[in-house]
Amino acid sequence: MIRVVLADDQPLVRAALEMVIAETTDIEVAGEAGTGAEAVRLAAELRPDVVVMDIRMPGTDGIEATRLVTAAGGPTRVVVLTTFDEDEHVYAALHAGASGFLVKDMALDDILGAVRVVAAGEALIAPSVTRRLIGAFVAGRPPEQAPGRGTRDGAVRRLEVITGREREILTLVGRGLSNTEIAAELVLSIATVKTYMTRLLAKLDARDRVHLVILAYEAGLVSVAG
Repeated sequence: MIRVVLADDQPLVRAALEMVIAETTDIEVAGEAGTGAEAVRLAAELRPDVVVMDIRMPGTDGIEATRLVTAAGGPTRVVVLTTFDEDEHVYAALHAGASGFLVKDMALDDILGAVRVVAAGEALIAPSVTRRLIGAFVAGRPPEQAPGRGTRDGAVRRLEVITGREREILTLVGRGLSNTEIAAELVLSIATVKTYMTRLLAKLDARDRVHLVILAYEAGLVSVAG
């Protein structure tokens, strides 16, 4: 069972998510928080698998709360959920250690799917913000504001350690394909794709799937134009 803490200063948002979660068989609400400070406290006390974190909350905002939760070194991962999808929030959330960035106009089923993905140890960004995030990074956003690691030449050199097949898979990851979609595209088993993903993360010293996406763009495997 995936245990979730819902952190949002709007009770109606929490209620809507809780109602949808109640209909699932694999996710349960372990607690609710109306402030960032309360979210941090509940994460420490309840040690949930995932905190669904709003950005704009009174006092300690969602970005700082995310930083505090992830810095604690516990098992809890954070999905940032907000109505605001400006670039600076994406960068700040990822820099704070968030494993996902979603916007509230996504279908509730997609949000639940994101919770499952993050609980399984992967990471994701809502499709509506991915291209702009990467575009700003490639255009020269300062490294401290983004999870990438420098220049195009540097990224290309990092890719020298991977095989041709791993490079092919990294390109598909950069295009936003899931493991299942990659398996279908390359006629591989999902288990094989997962093995390749593990190798890519290790060889490229990438924290998670989000970093692989950024590296694929940074190295020129995927273009901002499509």
